[in-house]
Amino acid sequence: MQVILLNGVGSVGKSSTAKALQVLSAEPLLHVAMDDFIAMLPERYFGDPDGLVFEPVDTPEGRVMRTQVGPVLRRVLDGMRQAAAALADAGNHLVIDDVMLDPCEAEDWRRVLRRHTLHFVGLHAPLAVLEARERARGDREPGLARGQFGRVHRGQSYGLDIDTSDSTPQESAARICTAFGLAMRDETG
Repeated sequence: MQVILLNGVGSVGKSSTAKALQVLSAEPLLHVAMDDFIAMLPERYFGDPDGLVFEPVDTPEGRVMRTQVGPVLRRVLDGMRQAAAALADAGNHLVIDDVMLDPCEAEDWRRVLRRHTLHFVGLHAPLAVLEARERARGDREPGLARGQFGRVHRGQSYGLDIDTSDSTPQESAARICTAFGLAMRDETG
């Protein structure tokens, strides 16, 4: 099965690009979103060291929101990779959006999806653009993009890199389809 994995900082456009891919692709693509798995956590694990903690740190460059993943959330994210593999094993094509804060996570994806065609796509944008999007969304902790910015792409290797500051989600989706030979829907007939 074809699996497209989108990696990037929060507010870079992973979910929008994934949804655009679902519309454009001739094959049905299931959207596996990290945020959906994190939302499965009981509320008490947000702000708890066993779950997910956002720690604000003021730096000379501005506020940085550091992300700490505890053992409970780590199990959830391991489960997300296993669930994605099970979906692909059952014959489904996937588009996954993830925020890989550690280069080892890419190896975990490669391991669980080794029987499938896996394409890594790095979604990028300048920090100023990411922070403006973060403010406009209003559903993210201020400083989250800044906290992830130097970590998400460190040590990663991609089959395709896209700057989402000068590419709409639809344009990004078309570039992904072209780069990896994915058939696009014929919307003329």
